Amino acid sequence: MKIGLMNNPVASPYDEIVALGEANFDFIDLTIEGPNALSPHPDRLLALLDEYRLSVVGHTDPCLPYAYPIPSLTQACFRELERCAKIFSAIGATIMNIHPCYYCPPAMKKDLIALNIRVLKPLAEMAASHGLTLVLENFKAPFNTVATYAQILQEVPGLQIHLDIGHGNMGGDDGVTFCERLGGHIRHVHFSDNRGTRDDHLPLGVGSVDWKTAVSALKSIGYDGTITLEVFCDDKETLFDYLRISRDRVLDLWSEIPALI
Repeated sequence: MKIGLMNNPVASPYDEIVALGEANFDFIDLTIEGPNALSPHPDRLLALLDEYRLSVVGHTDPCLPYAYPIPSLTQACFRELERCAKIFSAIGATIMNIHPCYYCPPAMKKDLIALNIRVLKPLAEMAASHGLTLVLENFKAPFNTVATYAQILQEVPGLQIHLDIGHGNMGGDDGVTFCERLGGHIRHVHFSDNRGTRDDHLPLGVGSVDWKTAVSALKSIGYDGTITLEVFCDDKETLFDYLRISRDRVLDLWSEIPALI
């Protein structure tokens, strides 16, 4: 199991790599988005990753309207996501995250899942052509249930799951249910706490997520992959205090809870 952090796109991605490397995390969840992480240079990234012995997971802009049913817009988003895929592949990533697209004409809300599936198919193929597994993150309805994800996985070959435990605490099916029903498809995980009503990105233990149960569920499916601590705080010194506390909590639980398979 590896514990990593996402870079803050307000900051330089190179400075972010140095900060998390010096804090002895295992990987960076590299998000390519504005204002200051839109066009990172692969060679410069790779040199820093090698220096700090960090691996990398690819994270894409959550606001791209890639499934909106206007062909020129879909094509532009595809080109942007392939640009990201090339960067991720060049720096050694094997996982590329994508968020559900919630944008569509109001009269087509009932078709939202189908609109996503239509575009996720070529996106998963494109990611695979660059040596990447595309993983779809659970979030708000209708992309917050096992039933929805089972349908999408069946119709999009090669697509896997990015399980966000905090998102699962906000309604729909929680992380435990995803592990029980679709555990074999989980390839990347996010940890952050909240109080059940919004995506607060709190340190572990501050909100209402039952972390012992969440870790037990992951260990029950033999998960031993990447876990991003998606904890936010404007003050960087305080942020790393929160992150160290959260990391220690995960490591303690991971060592205390036996694997069930």
